[in-house]
Amino acid sequence: MVKFYESSFSYDYPFPAVSLAYFLRYPNPYAKHVLSTDVIDRHFDKDSQRLYTTRLHLKRSKLPPTVLKLLPKGILGSSSDSGQSYILEKSIVDVKKGWMTTETRNLEWTGILSVVEKQSYFRPARENVSAGNGSSHELQNETTEVKTSTTFISRFGQGGHRAARIKTGAVSPNNDPVVEAPDEIQPKRGFLSSWSTSSLQRTIEAIGMRRTREALLKSKDGMNVVLGRMRSGGLVEVLEGMRKDREAIYVSEGPWKRRWNQGRGLEDDG
Repeated sequence: MVKFYESSFSYDYPFPAVSLAYFLRYPNPYAKHVLSTDVIDRHFDKDSQRLYTTRLHLKRSKLPPTVLKLLPKGILGSSSDSGQSYILEKSIVDVKKGWMTTETRNLEWTGILSVVEKQSYFRPARENVSAGNGSSHELQNETTEVKTSTTFISRFGQGGHRAARIKTGAVSPNNDPVVEAPDEIQPKRGFLSSWSTSSLQRTIEAIGMRRTREALLKSKDGMNVVLGRMRSGGLVEVLEGMRKDREAIYVSEGPWKRRWNQGRGLEDDG
């Protein structure tokens, strides 16, 4: 089963500021669940004037209780209680033309729900025409458009069916179809079993879509916080805000407080 969600909005800031804020957006008051960000790879292509970056985000996250209730007990083992998940992010920034594309995907629970979010950041066409003037008034009135496309794929229940098809000879282990004799009888899945799996997949995807809508709103609010700091105090205020947000996350009550205190050489007062 596959579902799609698309949205578009704009920031009241020029593209250079928005693209920079994207890489400085964590942490912020609307993303307290983001624990760390690591750059895996980054390189700049001089010929195309494009910056390629791959990052890994560690987030405090669990499967929604509504999804857990739908799954058989023990299917996740201890992974549902780990309290954290990894998100892979890839981005391309075209410095010369003024656009950026990003792609993020979850690395946990992909057998239950895979979420791939693609975003495009760009100047509106009318601003591309006048960008060469470079007056301060024009820069202050520039905006950046954002288009988001999210794909939800639930493969829950398909692993067992594929294994059964391999066992019965319907497909080979490398997914190649098997040519059968005319008199061979194919095993058929029951109607109720097929309907139950499809219904469960649709429900999981619908829950993921609802959470994505909410996350996009918070993501935009978080970006606006970073952009506001940048406008009022430049990178100094952005970095100071990040420091305060990070401290607020780790010293707040919760399972991460002890780790924060141990890192600073303090006794846990909890």
